[in-house]
Amino acid sequence: MSDKFSNDRFYLNPEFLNSPDGRSVRILSEYYGPLQRIQRNKIEDTIVFFGSARIQPKEKAEQALSQASTDISDRDMAKLKQNVHMSRYYELSRELAYKLTKWSMELKNSHHRYIVTSGGGPGIMEAANRGATEAGGLSLGLTITLPHEQSGNEWISDDLNLTFHYFFMRKYWFLYLAKGLVVMPGGFGTLDEVMELLTLIQTDKVKKRIPIVLFDEEFWMNVVNWDYLVKVGTISPDDLNLFKFCNTVEEAFDYVTSFIMEHQLKGPNF
Repeated sequence: MSDKFSNDRFYLNPEFLNSPDGRSVRILSEYYGPLQRIQRNKIEDTIVFFGSARIQPKEKAEQALSQASTDISDRDMAKLKQNVHMSRYYELSRELAYKLTKWSMELKNSHHRYIVTSGGGPGIMEAANRGATEAGGLSLGLTITLPHEQSGNEWISDDLNLTFHYFFMRKYWFLYLAKGLVVMPGGFGTLDEVMELLTLIQTDKVKKRIPIVLFDEEFWMNVVNWDYLVKVGTISPDDLNLFKFCNTVEEAFDYVTSFIMEHQLKGPNF
């Protein structure tokens, strides 16, 4: 097809597609494009991991600490030690994703069930994708284009690195197929994701109860004063039943899998 005819067709015209008037087409693309990939790979549902992109693998954090120069500042040394301390969440996420993937692969189904899914970046996201891949299963990454952060990681399965521009479309795909969520320690992005999820469930926009793990009770009790929210009446006591604190891989694994098997969750969440 010649450039002349291509430019006459708006759906082939980059200037139109990238213009404000083409926004609705771009949004639809971030619905139908991921849907096509998910159906092509016969993915029926997912277990989603949220968590910080800044948490390093234990080996990398320990290596950085061991190679630190002797004249490093106290502040920088404290940061390196903190990175080693936080790296345990990377390894725990990797282990939990591995166990969940092995469990899902043992289920008898022609479709792929409970596929470990992450935001596709580094840190906890990488750990989840890594654990699923190391278990021999599929690993889905819903990446997003950001100016100062890595997009995608090497542990996402072929054909399953789905890249988004719009945060709200990415969030839609996080929740639409989710049958379980594991929320590891994180920052603004993690807080945004978990609070929006809890709001959608609280307001019945997500129709089904799904198991939500907040991993490491001490971390989450320090970050959010849940009891105070109940005390002042901004949430109800029953809202605290929307999630469960878990402190070990075994506890999180047992909670998610037993919840799924007991309730036999089927279909999408909206």
